[in-house]
Amino acid sequence: MAANSPSGTTDWWRSAAIYQVYVRSFADGDGDGTGDLAGVRAKLPYLAELGVDALWFNPWYLSPLADGGYDVADYRTIDPAFGTLAEAEKLIAEARQLGIRTIVDIVPNHVSDQHAWFRAALAGGPGSPERELFHFRKGRGEHGELPPNDWPSQFAGSTWTRVEDGEWYLHLFTPEQPDLNWAHPEVRREHEDVLRFWFERGVAGVRIDSAALLAKDPELPDFVEGSGPHPYIDRDELHDIYRSWRAVADEYGAIFVGEVWMPDSERFARYLRPDELHTAFNFTFLACPWDAELLRRSIEETLAEHAPVGAPATWVLCNHDVTRTVTRYGRADTGFDFAAKTFGTPTDLTIGNRRARAAALLSLALPGAVYLYQGEELGLPEADVPPARIQDPMHFRSGGTDPGRDGCRVPLPWVADAPYAGFGAVTEPWLPQPEGWAAYAADRQVADGGSMLALYREALRMRRTEPGFGDGPFAWLPGAPGTLAFARANGLVCVVNLADSPAELPGCTAVLLTSGPLDADGRLPRDTAAWLRSDG
Repeated sequence: MAANSPSGTTDWWRSAAIYQVYVRSFADGDGDGTGDLAGVRAKLPYLAELGVDALWFNPWYLSPLADGGYDVADYRTIDPAFGTLAEAEKLIAEARQLGIRTIVDIVPNHVSDQHAWFRAALAGGPGSPERELFHFRKGRGEHGELPPNDWPSQFAGSTWTRVEDGEWYLHLFTPEQPDLNWAHPEVRREHEDVLRFWFERGVAGVRIDSAALLAKDPELPDFVEGSGPHPYIDRDELHDIYRSWRAVADEYGAIFVGEVWMPDSERFARYLRPDELHTAFNFTFLACPWDAELLRRSIEETLAEHAPVGAPATWVLCNHDVTRTVTRYGRADTGFDFAAKTFGTPTDLTIGNRRARAAALLSLALPGAVYLYQGEELGLPEADVPPARIQDPMHFRSGGTDPGRDGCRVPLPWVADAPYAGFGAVTEPWLPQPEGWAAYAADRQVADGGSMLALYREALRMRRTEPGFGDGPFAWLPGAPGTLAFARANGLVCVVNLADSPAELPGCTAVLLTSGPLDADGRLPRDTAAWLRSDG
């Protein structure tokens, strides 16, 4: 990686380009149909050439995979499907030699029902110390046949499951993911030990899954809208937990990024105070429709949220839970909402691809850090996974109405003429690749200067080497209706045209990069972005 990369600085995370690796679908090193650490290690040169500063790995720990690895059975063991702890240590070290840091996922709200703690809790019975690590309660009703409260699930269905001895346990997600009791000191000690375990192996940061859900009202009351503090979302007790975590991270110079869905900007900012988390994901921008006014508002609100605590913003277009950018931007409704996901939503991939290219330059030009989900640099669309092959629990717990998240998790295409598009499998991958998947293969795009991969490589190279990108000053510039125009430091300007007609470019000394060709009159076509060097 280039010497000017943010990876070489103490505050690398403020400007970093971070690539999300969903190991199961990235690359298969042993040919069994499942991506693994050997596959990632083999692709490290590709990632270095792409120009990213860090890799964020979705959970790679021992797991029954009831929810894609977010049901962790042992944080100190790599799932055998992915490899071994020794391989993970080699991967962390080899990536660092290439200037790429590693961020791992921690899922503190819950564990797997196969975790040793939960198995001991089931064996221990009512009133046992082992059950105090979770939320076990007697049921309501004459015979305890009703759940202890009415909390809604994150995945539809009930949040309570009854065990053989009659007690119920809480799970905000699936029954295979029992919630931990964060009021218990042993839960806090264990997670701080897990943090140290990975920091001592060279991990540079931790992404915290469902970061606002850990603390629960100890009375576990029914949920009543507007009745005071929420019983399990964004409770004040959380901040003491994260202050303790921050003290651990500071011992190692490591960082945190929180998954915090929070409509209240003031409460959101509390997670980013100097003694808590370093950064948090920007879901408002991710879900925003392709609309100039709405995008401008999202950008302004994001920067305003972060300014009071001095935290850098983060920008992301897609991740392992949401519809891929090319598909979403080609639909009539270009926003994202879990509740709106349905089968058979039409899309125009030509329009979606054009908008996704422009959005790439927009997100990479904004101040702060940026996250890139694997396959976005290839312009992959959402895959239509046959219903019989869907594995995501969101689909099943919706009664089959929600297509789930598997469509953005289909194994990547690497070599067009190889079996299974070069994913590495000698048997069919764990999720089927759709017809025509090989057309997106990395080897074809490397040879095509107009490909999505070529655009991302050049944009990331320029972002690393041009002073002015990353964290730093930002100012809006005047522009025609339907356009976004802003200035960064050192005369850098980004213009995005979301209007129906071409837009005039502001005065500049050079056009540095465009997401598509300018028209014959040198104007910026619709759904196109440009990076410029300003006259000023």
